[in-house]
Amino acid sequence: MEELTADEIAQKYSAAGDSVTLINKDASFAAWQARNPLETRRTETDWKEMIKRNVEHLEAIKDYKKLDGTTSIWTSESFTDIDAAITKGKTLYS
Repeated sequence: MEELTADEIAQKYSAAGDSVTLINKDASFAAWQARNPLETRRTETDWKEMIKRNVEHLEAIKDYKKLDGTTSIWTSESFTDIDAAITKGKTLYS
């Protein structure tokens, strides 16, 4: 296994943005339902599980390490939005 390239690291960081967007889009299940009226089969429990999966995804991304297992792959990336989405997401599914 080789260290991640700069492009691979950038892709992982970009993927985090998708989860941030999903978490920040709706302040409640009712707001999500209003935006997704055709998603009638999804329950509030399903929605909370979706939010939780995305929070866990963000936490995992933040924790990526180099092959040495201790050095972070991240250098100058800002985690302000990611940290805020993790905090918000936890309040949504708790």
